[in-house]
Amino acid sequence: MDGEGRTRGHSVGDPLPPEDWNGRSPAPCDFDALYRSDAPRLAGYFNRRAKPEDVLDYVQDSFRRLIGISRSGGTPENPAAYLSRIGRNLLRDSARSAVRAPPALHDDIDAYPVAGPDPHAQLEARDMLARVDDAIRRMKPKTRDVFLLHRIDGLDYSEIGQRMGLSVKGVEKHISAALKLIRRRCGQR
Repeated sequence: MDGEGRTRGHSVGDPLPPEDWNGRSPAPCDFDALYRSDAPRLAGYFNRRAKPEDVLDYVQDSFRRLIGISRSGGTPENPAAYLSRIGRNLLRDSARSAVRAPPALHDDIDAYPVAGPDPHAQLEARDMLARVDDAIRRMKPKTRDVFLLHRIDGLDYSEIGQRMGLSVKGVEKHISAALKLIRRRCGQR
């Protein structure tokens, strides 16, 4: 100490720099107890200011930063207040980065619902109908008549047999032949 009340370049009322603490450090922090007591308060703070899906991430980041700070330089005197400051800084940094980062310039077309039917499905259906129509035109006339009476007019096998002068077994053979031709033309085996 010199004659003016100075100690190594500091006046008597100045706080001591860290190198003059002489081994004094703040009391160690019980992070488990701090988390139990302050995590709900911090979550409420973030709930009012951030998206709900980000709240737990902000709480975790706040505690992660506090633990990192205490490992590198000692525990702050008031960890709860320090957590609040960390939380404010996290929100501020997040808002700044959101302003700096432009929104994505590419939108995924699959993310938007299509107003009408799927054009690809419409083309597939149209193509399938053309193949079925071609298969029906290629059928023998009697087979085609039996098939159309059953599928279009809704007649059962006995009614078709009476109308066309066939047995039920004969109607079944014509329907089977028609279906086999349609499957073959449509690429189904």
